[in-house]
Amino acid sequence: MSAEPVTLMVARRVARDRYQDFSAWLHEGEQLAADFPGYLGSGVLAPPPNDDEFQIVFRFADERTLDAWEHSASRRAWLERGAGLFAQPHEHRAVGLDAWFGAGNKRPPRWKQSVAIWLAFFPVSLAFNLLFGSTLSEWPLIVRVLLSTLVLTPLMTYLFIPLSTRLLAPWLQNDRSRRLLRAGLPATR
Repeated sequence: MSAEPVTLMVARRVARDRYQDFSAWLHEGEQLAADFPGYLGSGVLAPPPNDDEFQIVFRFADERTLDAWEHSASRRAWLERGAGLFAQPHEHRAVGLDAWFGAGNKRPPRWKQSVAIWLAFFPVSLAFNLLFGSTLSEWPLIVRVLLSTLVLTPLMTYLFIPLSTRLLAPWLQNDRSRRLLRAGLPATR
């Protein structure tokens, strides 16, 4: 089993008239997970307009702690209480960067991963500095960097990088460019 942090990504389709019930049920599940050893955090991405699929992320210190939560009686009871709130559940477990980009041969090239991370990080970092830069400007550099990384790392990990990779999924998973380059043809064809 992995000693790296593990992410459980869950997709649930929710009827529009059940959003409020689903949200309350989900909040209960996040509180339940928070009581388990190894819990690192969780987050929810609401669906875009004209969609009904919520993306939920639970992160644990390692596979052992995630397994303990996943197979617990309290989680089973919570899932039973949520029956009828959602359809087409889909779960995926990932370790390390796999949580954002997929595993093995489905993982996009590193340069695409870098672009997706940068596209998430730049606007969030810029907004943080615009909002708090003048307040923090008198503080020592090490304190400013410490504070910004403490605030931005969880935001990036649980919200903005998953959102970026979801929005960029067609481009990230398109391997046409790689096939064309291997064949000796220009990728812009």
